[in-house]
Amino acid sequence: MSLHADALHADALRTLDGWTAPDAAQEALRTRFVGHLRAHEDGVARSCFPDHLTAGVLVVDRTGEHVLLNLHRKARRWFHFGGHLEPGDATLLAAARREGLEESGLAELSVDPGPAQLSEHTVAFCDPRGPVQHLDVRYVARAPLAARPETSEESLDVRWFHLSALPELEDEMHALIALARSGSAAR
Repeated sequence: MSLHADALHADALRTLDGWTAPDAAQEALRTRFVGHLRAHEDGVARSCFPDHLTAGVLVVDRTGEHVLLNLHRKARRWFHFGGHLEPGDATLLAAARREGLEESGLAELSVDPGPAQLSEHTVAFCDPRGPVQHLDVRYVARAPLAARPETSEESLDVRWFHLSALPELEDEMHALIALARSGSAAR
């Protein structure tokens, strides 16, 4: 493993070791992610099969009344922004910020310093060897509502939604939005 990958791995382990989960289900995921990192030197790399860490960010406006979502090209569902950790990412936070900027087209994001939510989900189209488990570390970022998003190649659409008019979302997304609104995500 490269020096840079070692540093990213160490940051991920330090971040997750120091994170206080908001409930028992999130604590179980935190324990799972930490165990994965301790067992796999390459646990932050996309090449780690069948499990690897990913990073994401939910973008909300400064009022907390609007959320910026992307209609994922492959999954064809509305999600937060996120993806694989890359060699240039120094930290999980930096990876989440990079993903948010790349996929939203926004020029700037203010990302809360600590994770907001962890998620484990199977992705069938990520690796030619077979389905993988994404161990997703999710952050919350703030942007002005006037910020104009642009659709990236990874998305079919990117748009602001008022909380009273959200598209169909998974329960985890509703929970992440609630964390962002409550300010719990900034821990």
